[in-house]
Amino acid sequence: QLQLVESGGGLVQPGGSLRLSCAASGFTLDYYAIRWFRQALGKEREGVSCISSSGGSTNYADSVKGRFTISRDNAKNTVYLQMNSLKPEDTAIYYCAAEGWVGPCRDVEDYGMDYWGKGTLVTVSS
Repeated sequence: QLQLVESGGGLVQPGGSLRLSCAASGFTLDYYAIRWFRQALGKEREGVSCISSSGGSTNYADSVKGRFTISRDNAKNTVYLQMNSLKPEDTAIYYCAAEGWVGPCRDVEDYGMDYWGKGTLVTVSS
């Protein structure tokens, strides 16, 4: 079964950190760019970050630049999103998605993803 599974979400205080993981099973991520999206309650889904298939190109939404870092370990078939200095407005369900694309990440938009995870909830609250 081809799937992406997110993990690492939870409750954290403002200013805290979390690391999300996106693990693939049933297929290899070697030829896929991976994007993270998030959707807060009552809001539209928005792009957060992107990493190219090689890991050599990344991109971030302005709202998370300097606080979030995306990385990947193709040997483990896993992508990570390190989130630091978390704010209450980062509260959302975070989804990872795979795009069959070996070029650079020029932005964090959704151009039609091949696979989606089911999401992991991040809550930033005191």
